[in-house]
Amino acid sequence: MTVHIIKLSVGPDSLEDLVAWQKLRLKELKAKGKTPELIHITRHTPKRADEVLDGGSIYWVIKGWIVARQKLVELRPMKRGGVAHCGLVHDKKMIPVHWQQRRAFQGWRYLDPKDAPADRDAGDHGDDLPPALRLELKTLGLL
Repeated sequence: MTVHIIKLSVGPDSLEDLVAWQKLRLKELKAKGKTPELIHITRHTPKRADEVLDGGSIYWVIKGWIVARQKLVELRPMKRGGVAHCGLVHDKKMIPVHWQQRRAFQGWRYLDPKDAPADRDAGDHGDDLPPALRLELKTLGLL
């Protein structure tokens, strides 16, 4: 059974900011001659790794809203300062989802597929709005 991971994206004010940051990161890695891949490093390795890698995604929370997801492709063991960590390697393609409110939490959490927001199709209501306006309207329950 597939299970997803949900993670706060600290720093970006919008999905567009996160996408821009990831593009810059890939460009920097390529310029350094390294493999251009997106990895979020976390302290704990998911115990349900098989379920996460069976079609799971990392869902990004920005400013209290789940706004997008990226397919997880690998859970890579890593070391930082001699301490074991896990690299959540995810696909470059960002998939916007229907926004869903989420309280702040630390680290990452599992997200059951039945609780995950649906993907947003191109042309869905609100796609053409500036991110700040879309956030305000969503907060007011108008989107």
